[in-house]
Amino acid sequence: MKKLVFATNNQHKTEEVRTLLSGEYEVLNLKDIGCTTDIPETADSFAGNAELKSSFVAENFHLDCFADDSGLEVEALNNEPGIYSARYAGERGDEANLRLVLQKLEGEKNRKARFRTVVSLIQNGERFLFEGTVNGTIRKTPTGGNGFGYDPVFQPDGYEQTFAEMSMSQKNEISHRAIAMRKLIHFLKEKAL
Repeated sequence: MKKLVFATNNQHKTEEVRTLLSGEYEVLNLKDIGCTTDIPETADSFAGNAELKSSFVAENFHLDCFADDSGLEVEALNNEPGIYSARYAGERGDEANLRLVLQKLEGEKNRKARFRTVVSLIQNGERFLFEGTVNGTIRKTPTGGNGFGYDPVFQPDGYEQTFAEMSMSQKNEISHRAIAMRKLIHFLKEKAL
């Protein structure tokens, strides 16, 4: 089975993607390849940050790699937290970030939001981008114990549950990351023919 590095230290994201790519590739993360560098995410877009991470691994470890950058964009907050989703409250902490979004939305009627993922793949020295988006609304109070990040307040359009109330397999059917990863997987399968 071919090896493909996912440039992340996030075990939740690694497990989601391993499930999606199961049987196709052996998905390794940064810990698996011994990368302890905190790769800077200094770009001003999801695509830019994803490319910084995939380029770092490809250049320093000489392995095919993909990286993603994801975030929540809330319409009433001018698409914040966006690229700052993981550190919106000034720290990397899911609870503080979630509380800040809810605090900023207090009294706001427009609760429209979307999750976006951009995946950057570097394979055999070539670069490719894939994007996934899921629209929804931000609930006033968190519900559910699954998922991570903003999952307890994000209710995707057409569903009564938040991402955190869904099983991982349900979320993997419709999530922004799943959509982007399906595009990546389709591409990898086509390229292998």
